[in-house]
Amino acid sequence: MKSSRGSWERKMAAAGLWPRVGRLFEMAPALGPWPRLYSTSPAFAEVLRLPQKQLTKVLYPLRELEQHLVSDTGPGLIEQRLFDPSLEDIARAESVFAATARNRIEYLSSAVRLDHAPSLQQPEVCFIGRSNVGKSSLIKALFSLAPDVEVRVSKKPGHTKKMNFFKVGKYFTLVDMPGYGYRAPEDFVDMVETYLKERTNLKRTFLLVDSVVGITKLDNIAVEMCEEFALPYVMILTKIDRSSKGYLLKQVLQIQKYVNTQTQGCFPQLFPISAVTHSGVHLLKCFIADVTGSLK
Repeated sequence: MKSSRGSWERKMAAAGLWPRVGRLFEMAPALGPWPRLYSTSPAFAEVLRLPQKQLTKVLYPLRELEQHLVSDTGPGLIEQRLFDPSLEDIARAESVFAATARNRIEYLSSAVRLDHAPSLQQPEVCFIGRSNVGKSSLIKALFSLAPDVEVRVSKKPGHTKKMNFFKVGKYFTLVDMPGYGYRAPEDFVDMVETYLKERTNLKRTFLLVDSVVGITKLDNIAVEMCEEFALPYVMILTKIDRSSKGYLLKQVLQIQKYVNTQTQGCFPQLFPISAVTHSGVHLLKCFIADVTGSLK
C-alpha cells in the first residue's frame, strides 16, 4: 500500500479536528451503584446484570486496564480517557444500533470507485485496517442487534474487495473498506484514497490495529495517509481477548505513546475492542452515535 505524498502543511491542528461532544466527554463518576435506565434492549439489560467487575471490563475496558497500572506509568493512559459516557448514554446508543420497524438497518450496496458509491446526505463513518485485523468481525459485532444484516466474515485475510455501505436507520452510514496488505485489491490505493479525500459527508475514520501485533509498517502508512488528508480518525485496538492483561497493557501504553507523539489528527483515546467477548463494543457504539449526531 502506498500513500500519495502531498504537502504535510495541510494537516489540521488537533483542536480543529475534534468536535465538541458536549456532556459525553465529561468524566463519568467513579463506578458505583448503577443508575436506573429508562429503557434498554433485552441484550443490553443482560449486560447490566453482570457482576460489577465483569461489567466494567465489558463496558469500559480502559478503566479495567487502569487498575493494573503502577503509579509511575498510570497518568499517561488515564489522562487520555476523554470519552467516558454514562450508562444512560450507552443505552441510548444501543437503540441506534437496534433494528426495528422504525429503525431499518440494512446493507445498501458495494462500490469499487467513489462515483459508484451511493449518494447520501447523512453522516458517514468508515472502518479501515490491515487484512486479517478483525474488521468484518467487529462490524458484525456492532450489528449484533440487527440480525438480518449480513456481514461476511472469512478466515482468509483479504476477503473484503469492495467498499460496502450499510445504512443505520435515519442516523448514519457505515462503510466497510477493503483491508490493506495481504490480498488487497489491485486498485486499493485509488479506491480508498479517493474516498477518504473526496467523501464530503465522512465524519470519522476508524483505523483498526491488531493489539497482539501492534502498529506495523503498513499501519504507519495508513496513519500517514490520514494525517496527510487531515482526517479526523480514531485508533481501535482489536483482538484484546487474545492477550494476557500484562501484555495487553504493555501494548496499549506503547500505542498510546505513538498516538501522543507521532500523530496530530488521531483522537487521543484508544478504543480496545474484542469482537468475541464484546468488550469495548458498547462504548464504541456510543462514540459512533455521538460523532454522527445520532444522540441529539
